[in-house]
This record gives sequence, structure tokens and C-alpha cells, in this order.
Amino acid sequence: MSVSHASIHPVEDPTTTDGGNNNAPGVRMKDIQGMPGTKGGLALRLSQFVFAVTALSVMASTSDFASVTAFTYLVAAASLQCLWSLCLAIVDIYALLVMRSLQNYRIVISFAVGDGIASTFTFAAACASAGITVLIDNDLDSCDDNHCLQFETATAMAFISCFSALPSFLLNFWSLASR
Repeated sequence: MSVSHASIHPVEDPTTTDGGNNNAPGVRMKDIQGMPGTKGGLALRLSQFVFAVTALSVMASTSDFASVTAFTYLVAAASLQCLWSLCLAIVDIYALLVMRSLQNYRIVISFAVGDGIASTFTFAAACASAGITVLIDNDLDSCDDNHCLQFETATAMAFISCFSALPSFLLNFWSLASR
């Protein structure tokens, strides 16, 4: 795994008046909570994972989700979001345990691209599932014959999972743009 190493930047030595007893802190990269390798980033990853697992399990618990393509797409997108979030949560845990910064350009770009792809798939699947759920509930009035509550719950959890991935994506994208 390619992790970033501390960079050394030329910094002027401040003049001291106490005979050279300088206890200034070392140069450190600015880690904003929510970025990879921070406690906030881990919290975002775990919330993405929990909401995606909830959407996946609620939708898969219905017997007739496979009969509608949008619901099958939601299961596939939630599965992708679960795997992506779990893998990055493990990387975040590792980075926190060994106290390493994950601000390497390649790592940040892969996190940003992966977050963008996974959240776009999840958002598209949630939108499609919401459309079918509205069709079943409001237009066809056949909620009594279907599992509308489970469909609505799974769709809502997919939306929340997608929106919890958004801060991570935006912070990674901002980090790339500010280099």
C-alpha cells in the first residue's frame, strides 16, 4: 500500500530569546475530519456501510423484488456501496492505528473516483426505486398486494447512504483541486 510520508518544507527558524529552548511543533499536514484516515472519515464510511446494508437487507427480504428491474438495480448498487464502504473503512482503521496520513495523490484520487462512482450508482438506483414505489403506491393503488413499506424503507436507506458518501467525495475532490 502506498501511503504518504512526511514532507519537509523549508521553514525559517524563529529566533528565540530564551537561549535556544525551542519547543515548536513539527510541520504536519492538515487533516480535515471526513477525509481518509481521520476519525470523521471512518464515521462517514461506517454510516455509508450501515445504511447500504440496511437498504440491501430490507429490499432482499421481500420475495418479489427480483420482478422489478429497478429494485434489482438497487440491490446491486447497495451491494457495491457496502463493499466499497467496508473496504475503505478497513483502510481508515488501519491508517488510524498506525497513525499514517492518507493524503497521497493516488490514494485521494482513487477515493474520490470510487466515492463518485459508488454514490452515483446508489443515487440512480434509489431514484429508480422511488419512481417504481410511487407508481405502485399512488398510481396503481396496489400497495396492499405488494411490500410498499419495505420498498420505501429500502429506498430511503439508499438515499441516506448516498448522501452520507457526498461529504467524503467533496472533501477528497476539494483536496485534489487545492493541490
